[in-house]
Amino acid sequence: MTAIAGLRGTGEFSTDFRPTNYRELFTLLEPNGTAPLQALMSMTSGSSTDDPKYNHFRDELPDRVVTINNGSGYNASATALTIDTDTDVQFIVTDTTLTNMTTGEIMRATADSTGTTITVARNIGGTSFAIVDNDVIAVIGSANSEASNSPTPVSFDPTTDFNYTQIFKTSISLSRTLQNTYLRTGSKETEMVTKALKLHMSDIERTFFWGKRAIVNGSTSQPTRYTGGLTTQITSVTDVASAFAVNNKMTEKEFDRLLVETIFAKGSKEKVVFIGARAASNFMELAKNRWSPERVEGAYGVSMARYSTFAGDLLVHLHPMFRQIPTMDDAMIFLDMPYLNYRYMEGADTTLQRDIHAPDFDGVKHQYLTECGLEMTQSQVHHYLKNWVDVI
Repeated sequence: MTAIAGLRGTGEFSTDFRPTNYRELFTLLEPNGTAPLQALMSMTSGSSTDDPKYNHFRDELPDRVVTINNGSGYNASATALTIDTDTDVQFIVTDTTLTNMTTGEIMRATADSTGTTITVARNIGGTSFAIVDNDVIAVIGSANSEASNSPTPVSFDPTTDFNYTQIFKTSISLSRTLQNTYLRTGSKETEMVTKALKLHMSDIERTFFWGKRAIVNGSTSQPTRYTGGLTTQITSVTDVASAFAVNNKMTEKEFDRLLVETIFAKGSKEKVVFIGARAASNFMELAKNRWSPERVEGAYGVSMARYSTFAGDLLVHLHPMFRQIPTMDDAMIFLDMPYLNYRYMEGADTTLQRDIHAPDFDGVKHQYLTECGLEMTQSQVHHYLKNWVDVI
């Protein structure tokens, strides 16, 4: 049994597991089925919301780097330096130490900096370096004289983001006659209810991948809300159609650099990867002589292949919906599960509402109802790669 970061449990339903809700029941009904993301997320605790618009905070340390903006550059004695507009300038206060990442020159701020000018003492340690346009200047610490006063305090606040819950409904209906007709295949009503649950979870799955956050008629008493999905919220995107030397193709070196410099640059050292068929064949061609896959059977109802790369672990699953959606055949979506949450409206997690038909209807009508949304507490820890047609 294998645990996956961000998901509760040991990683597998035991044979005596008794589902407590329809999301967990779906995982038992549809192992390795059409909605593996929902299967994984059914093993998260999820959390309810009492408002269809739910907010969350995103907090990360600033880079604290600025870039020189002067076409003619500066000689070794210039002390007032113009930079590109950058909010990180606020972290350059008196006695902040800086380095030019190109030349290695050490500088010390002699005044609190705002706007697009920093004032510094140059060439600390007796060097004599010039500065050219677009040199990157990084904060590396502070140097304070004996008996000096405390520096100007600097703080930073988290940013906020939000998403909406979306109302999903899937109904079935059959006549009283069919309901009571003996069939060799068993109860038609039971069959239809089971299939409806699979379709219902598949609808949520597709929305969690491709939905776009929106609200229609928001000022009325009956607005329609749409939850944002992964492909419209992930900000770290590589389009192989234009990102590398040859359009739509990657070399082994380019893929390695992507892993190290982008995909595993932030977040956990384990990513769940949903992959299309063409991208899977390309990935296996690069991986076959370097990373030996470990088969992970039955983890949360989803079988995966674990590739332990030099950058981090990839838990890869060939997503069946990526076969159904033509543009996803050559795509990979890397997910950092601790930064994804399933949110549902209080009292409206997936529920089977029975007998919702009119009193005079000669039959039955039931529906599955879910009001839920995807919460992405960080976006840069995930990655969306698309248009990977071939390797070279």
